[in-house]
Amino acid sequence: MSHAHDHQRAGHSHSHAPSADADRRKLLLALAIIASFMGVEVAAGLIADSVALLSDAAHMLTDAVAIGLALVAARLAARPSSGTFTFGLKRAEILSAQINGASLLVLGAILGYESIGRLSDPPEVGGALVIVVGVIGALANVGAAWALASAERKSLNIEGARAHVLADLYGSLAAIAGGVAVVAAGFDRADAIAALVVVALMFRSGWALLRDASRVLLEATPKGMDSVQIGRAMSEQPGICEMHDLHVWEVTSGFPALSAHVLVAEGDDCHRRRREMQAMLSERFGIDHTTLQVDHERAPQQGLLTISDRRKTDQPAGG
Repeated sequence: MSHAHDHQRAGHSHSHAPSADADRRKLLLALAIIASFMGVEVAAGLIADSVALLSDAAHMLTDAVAIGLALVAARLAARPSSGTFTFGLKRAEILSAQINGASLLVLGAILGYESIGRLSDPPEVGGALVIVVGVIGALANVGAAWALASAERKSLNIEGARAHVLADLYGSLAAIAGGVAVVAAGFDRADAIAALVVVALMFRSGWALLRDASRVLLEATPKGMDSVQIGRAMSEQPGICEMHDLHVWEVTSGFPALSAHVLVAEGDDCHRRRREMQAMLSERFGIDHTTLQVDHERAPQQGLLTISDRRKTDQPAGG
């Protein structure tokens, strides 16, 4: 019998220290850009009485919170494993992504309610100021989005922060469009309509983040992987008689894991078959963290009574 646990094959390691440090620097840069502009947009939104600018400023606040949360989660995820947390705190990044997704939905609902109210009774909006601040805001968001897009490691945590910034960028663009409509045509409702466009984008991003984070927390098969195909490939390996109890899940973004119980022919080399299967899983599916219990298939032997058979023979007649 061979019960092996392997997750650092062929030079692969799940220590993301260099890229994690670089990603934290990118998050800090994005946070600095967002925080420096947020106060300006709040003041401009109040002066211009623009719900589009105020919604964009409120979204920038959530951006700052989301990026700060992502920074904390990235630091926690970089901690080594311990006796209590045997995988470390890698799933802190998934929890961060889920919180960011939920916050996008909540904020979108609040801004949507305010925007719908302004459609029926639109205030007079300072369109020129909205355009100027919207352009500056768009440039700030482009800078923050660039910092996050250049992160070395693609994770739901980084994706959550990036979704906030991108939705904010769309908000700035929508505010510019609304400001142009107000200045060119005197159409004050354009400001509320622009805000509703942003709300729709926030709902889309928030739902996608919640869905993907929930898949990881519920230990679903990682996106892009087919457990049936993986199981078939394992069963077709030379010397494999039977394979069951297959589980494929994701510890955190980019960290797939697999466990299974495998039977090989009696007298076959369990360790060799295990190493062959691990190499195949790494090369074909990119799964390096595997726990394989490999046993010999045992043929039933004639004349050998099972425990239940012995109980039957030990019972008195008529019992």
